[in-house]
Amino acid sequence: MAHGSGSTVALATEGLRKRYGARVALDGLDLRVPSGVVYGFLGPNGAGKTTTMRILTGLIHPDAGRVEVLGRPFRRGDRRRLFQVGSLIETPSFYPFLSGRENLRAIAASGAPTSDARVEELLRLVSLGERARDRVSGYSLGMKQRLGIAAALLSDPKLLLLDEPANGLDPAGIAGMRDTLRSLAATGKTVLVSSHILSEVQQLADVVGIIANGRLVREGTIADLLRHEGTVRLRVAPDEVAGAVAALAGLAGPDAASIERGPEAGWIAVRFDPSRSAELNRALAAAGIFAGRIETGTSLEALFLELTAGQPNVVGSPVPQSPGWSS
Repeated sequence: MAHGSGSTVALATEGLRKRYGARVALDGLDLRVPSGVVYGFLGPNGAGKTTTMRILTGLIHPDAGRVEVLGRPFRRGDRRRLFQVGSLIETPSFYPFLSGRENLRAIAASGAPTSDARVEELLRLVSLGERARDRVSGYSLGMKQRLGIAAALLSDPKLLLLDEPANGLDPAGIAGMRDTLRSLAATGKTVLVSSHILSEVQQLADVVGIIANGRLVREGTIADLLRHEGTVRLRVAPDEVAGAVAALAGLAGPDAASIERGPEAGWIAVRFDPSRSAELNRALAAAGIFAGRIETGTSLEALFLELTAGQPNVVGSPVPQSPGWSS
């Protein structure tokens, strides 16, 4: 699987396909996850995210296509390779009548050799040290999620695959998780996060891949995607909208400007690099039209909805910075 020059690749797929009866879950999925980054893996419900995660951890097998993990092809039965991969797929399962510490020790016994000191280190990392002796049956959903992340880190993996890791966490817990995952990436680990909380992914991820209907529709750094897919909104007098669209077409292209329908007339959205918004204003001024308001910038949520044809998703609001884990 050739990737060309540049940064090393921790994870890649090529032409990945998977069907469940008549339903196509993956339709030729190509991903390229650089080493040492937090990669946001995004898509609407049913787009194929969880199927992809299950393939990457060997839980299911693709019908066609190739997977490369940490620079080498990943094939059926390659179990020992997974010692270098930590994962949290869907809801974590634990023995309810064992403590958090005992659950981690039991999981550690089934994989790569792991010391008791490593177990204690991870319990502290996810802020469960004080509850380590309590039965998991008494844990909240957020605590179980944090224990699941600790379990994924037991073997000190180079690659971490997390499916909805913020599930059950309150805002302070999400902020704590964000800090932890970014610190792991800073040490050279690669973290792939599948999440519906797009505002959180925008703060957390270095690179994102967006899939729809089992295919990749966009991949790149957050900064590049928001710059290249940026939108500038301008408001002019309602009777000047047609003239404004014509004037902007000469600069931004014939299909770049569109009239927004809404309670306030006169708004025009233009697909244009927000850093060049002054050029749009000058084009309008040259046509004798003056914008009453200019708004720039595109959120990851807006880009996601555009690229996935507006399919509904559960998206969250930005969370406040707060130390530590909770919930």
